[in-house]
Amino acid sequence: MEHRRAVSTARTATLFFSLICLLLPSAIYSHNITQILESFPEFSTFNHYLTVTQLAPEINHRETITVCAVDNAGMSDLLAKHLTLGAIKNVLSLHVLLDYFDAKKLHEITDGTALAATMFQATGSATGSAGFVNITDLKGGKVGFSPQGGDVAATFVKSLEGIPYNISVIQISSILPSADAEAPAPAPTEMNITARMSAHGCKVFAETLIGNPAQQTFEDNLQSGVTIFCPSDDAMKAFLPKFKNLTADGKQSLLEFHGIPVYQSLSGLKSSNGLTNTLATDGASKFDFTVQNDGTDVTIITRIVTAKIISTLVNDQPVAIYELNKVLQPIELFRSALPPAPAPAPDADAESPKPSRKHKSPPAPTESSDSPADAPDGDVADQTADSKNAATFMGPKIGAVALSLILGLILSI
Repeated sequence: MEHRRAVSTARTATLFFSLICLLLPSAIYSHNITQILESFPEFSTFNHYLTVTQLAPEINHRETITVCAVDNAGMSDLLAKHLTLGAIKNVLSLHVLLDYFDAKKLHEITDGTALAATMFQATGSATGSAGFVNITDLKGGKVGFSPQGGDVAATFVKSLEGIPYNISVIQISSILPSADAEAPAPAPTEMNITARMSAHGCKVFAETLIGNPAQQTFEDNLQSGVTIFCPSDDAMKAFLPKFKNLTADGKQSLLEFHGIPVYQSLSGLKSSNGLTNTLATDGASKFDFTVQNDGTDVTIITRIVTAKIISTLVNDQPVAIYELNKVLQPIELFRSALPPAPAPAPDADAESPKPSRKHKSPPAPTESSDSPADAPDGDVADQTADSKNAATFMGPKIGAVALSLILGLILSI
């Protein structure tokens, strides 16, 4: 009898601890490189160019990496070379190692040297092994960094932030030189973007672009890299009445809102979800949107509309053109299309007015067809926040109930 009771108690204890492990929140490490560097104003230039080159979301998507940050003085030396944005992206991607190196690991390198692959190597743009970085343990406790085959060009200064084996952000003394990374991307061979769009289902958007200053903006970015999202003919035809009502500046901003100043393949878009600046972004005029996966699809979300990529028209680095099923409408131009904030709920304690029997309620007003924009597809951010709040509210209750039942079972034995 005592043996059976002991076995039963052991089984119950095992069940108890198993469920405890399931109910405890798992440690899910995530990182945001721009938020990390915001705490260090001396790296604001480095942080800025991680954003404008779209390297930041790529870094946030990866795990087990090391970002070798350079301070504002070091970035000034790089910017003095007047490189294209695409070349700056290549140089900075050489400073993102695809392995985890904190101060301790750097000073304990096996045999005094290590070869680390970088994001520049992973892009396929590097020639041979030009996308690798040598890390060397030097005399006097210093650690040196050099491009593959080159001399030591920078040294380890200090650690800035680290999530063990997920991301390490360190400071190195200067930018790593690389002729391969600094070389401008080959310019497209006389690419006529409006002709390419017209031939593949975006003729109306292309014709709208011709003669507008936005056309020059797109063409100025062809060499450094650009991604264009052109609405289908049906979508653009339906939108033309609203487009014609915009000011000249508004028309230019809307067209430029359909481009980002960096080349992004479809797989790159899928791995770089998040807020994205556009060609219309200018200081306080944000004109940004969110790239978000929806199953196997890629969607572009503004506060006004959610559009989906339905086909790839051009994928010829450094230029990509994708067809959308809707026109992207920035909130800066169509703020009035947002639904009005709900009226505050009446005080529950207030006496409700008695309905009048003499007059009927007036009919509900019909929705105007002259609205300046389509009704929004839904406030994704608000929906997400509500879902998170619900999960946060219910999670502890469910856990508490489960623990109470288990403890009751143990005490009854």
